Amino acid sequence: MEKTAEPEEQSRPQGRPRDEAVRQKILAAALELLEAVGFARVTCDAIAERSGASKATIYRWWPNKAAVLIDAFARSIAPELEPPEVPTIEEYVRVQLRRFSKVLLGRNGRLRAALIAAAQDDPEVAAAFVSHWVEPRRALSQKALRRYQNEGQVPEDFDVDLVLDAMYGPLQFLLMVRHGKPNQAYADGLASLLLHGFLPRAAAGRAIHAGAQK
Repeated sequence: MEKTAEPEEQSRPQGRPRDEAVRQKILAAALELLEAVGFARVTCDAIAERSGASKATIYRWWPNKAAVLIDAFARSIAPELEPPEVPTIEEYVRVQLRRFSKVLLGRNGRLRAALIAAAQDDPEVAAAFVSHWVEPRRALSQKALRRYQNEGQVPEDFDVDLVLDAMYGPLQFLLMVRHGKPNQAYADGLASLLLHGFLPRAAAGRAIHAGAQK
């Protein structure tokens, strides 16, 4: 008597869910080690031991330690910086600057600073930071701002990349160069400056002043 063939769903290998579970364990272990001992002291051996995966498995998904750590960091921080679904660009800028300020002062902000510091002297870290963090985050932000541009909320010649630099650069400068704290008040002040500009207001102020002197 012939055996009845099992349905395709039952005979299909169940590797993907298991692989994803292993991948998540590796990322969790990498993040825990990054926070516990710092970037320089983390090794792939330590990640393998902590996660229960082999080094071969780690290298199947990531080319080096830097890529594992930065991928783990990027996945951890992503929910905190998810572009908000708000109707106006004014709300978007204010919400994102407040969120980024909060991130910079928390655990993920400290990890991010450690990774940036490591990238200064290590080309592998720099390349991984750009590919796993900077480029994906930049693409999401560009998409969000272009939506408002397409809706006519900002001019057609609106420079998306310049606006993104102007949004996030001052907060990082305040934290890393001036050693200040980018709190909500600072974020709101920066948002107002970006959204309304200071040159038109300054020009109007000069015109009023000149008229008063006549």
